[in-house]
Amino acid sequence: MVTRPRDNFVTAAAFLGWDEDRVEELPVRTTSYSLMRDVPAETDRRADDRHLTIFRVGSIVIGSRRELCLVKNLSAGGALVKLFSDLAAGESIQLEIREGQPIPGSVSWTRGNEAGLEFDAAIDVVDLLTSAGDGPRPRMPRVEVRARATIRQGAVVRGAAIKNISQGGLSVEPAGPLNVSEGVTVTLPGISPQQGVVRWHNGGLYGIRFNSVLGLPVLVRWLQEHGNGGEPVPSPPERLAILPPIAG
Repeated sequence: MVTRPRDNFVTAAAFLGWDEDRVEELPVRTTSYSLMRDVPAETDRRADDRHLTIFRVGSIVIGSRRELCLVKNLSAGGALVKLFSDLAAGESIQLEIREGQPIPGSVSWTRGNEAGLEFDAAIDVVDLLTSAGDGPRPRMPRVEVRARATIRQGAVVRGAAIKNISQGGLSVEPAGPLNVSEGVTVTLPGISPQQGVVRWHNGGLYGIRFNSVLGLPVLVRWLQEHGNGGEPVPSPPERLAILPPIAG
């Protein structure tokens, strides 16, 4: 089971299915930050093979499509990201690292599943990394989908339309009311049933938080196979451990 040592954080061992002893033997690479305006350069992929890679999750918007990504390097002028779908050099994008604050830019270069992004204007990296102690809790990137789930609460089972989903939970419009603050079991096609709690509701819309965070490769694979009304978009997931996005 994926553990949650604190809100929105998960252990690397849980994501990779390794025991803690093996993880402790590996050198760790995490997202790096720079105040320079240069677009991050390509990295040595062999280095990734020798390290446990722990990157922050972001989302990237291409037209009307939103995809999850891993932010490897971030500078004032751009970012180097790992992708789970194809991008072409020159495409306009928006990168969202802190929820609700998209950064417009374009694709400078691509190599395999990596891309260099150039921002339209320099960002304040220090401000991006700083969050007030009394501010909202960090939330994982959410992706709007066209898919359905089955929600069980007690002895009642209802079908539900999924409005958006993240590693930490989902928003649904069920066929009937759910009780807030009570537990549910969410069944998604292709994923083992997830235990969670109904956190809020607004009219017919309900927010459910999973008890255990979904691994990013699991979520990406599900999005590709089921997130667009069942129309698959093939792209192999990678075995990586994840940190959540920067707090808003």
